[in-house]
Amino acid sequence: MELLFALTIGVLTSSGVYLLLRARTFPVVVGLTLLSYAVNLFLFSTGRLATGGQPIIGSTASYSDPLPQALVLTAIVIGFAMTAFVVVLSLRNLADNDDDHVDGHQGEDNETQLTREKEVTGK
Repeated sequence: MELLFALTIGVLTSSGVYLLLRARTFPVVVGLTLLSYAVNLFLFSTGRLATGGQPIIGSTASYSDPLPQALVLTAIVIGFAMTAFVVVLSLRNLADNDDDHVDGHQGEDNETQLTREKEVTGK
């Protein structure tokens, strides 16, 4: 159970980082969402991964910690608000620039990018 949970968190994290490094806004938004899911699962796992346990504090009963569950619920609400904000921000960028490229240099070859960097740095 723990190995499957750890692999799931690892796959979500690596997929999220890969999508964050893309040059379009939609994969960046999906990557942020996957990373937030991975963090939520990690926080949830800190409260123990026991199945069939009683949620009662007692001398003989093992219980799961309710604090990580409360943190995950809060993180879900904040993550939803952040995702909505980033989607609106990316739609505004698409409307203003007529493309959804993250750095604003869509379709330029390497020589044009080097020329632009030389103009910015002054070298």
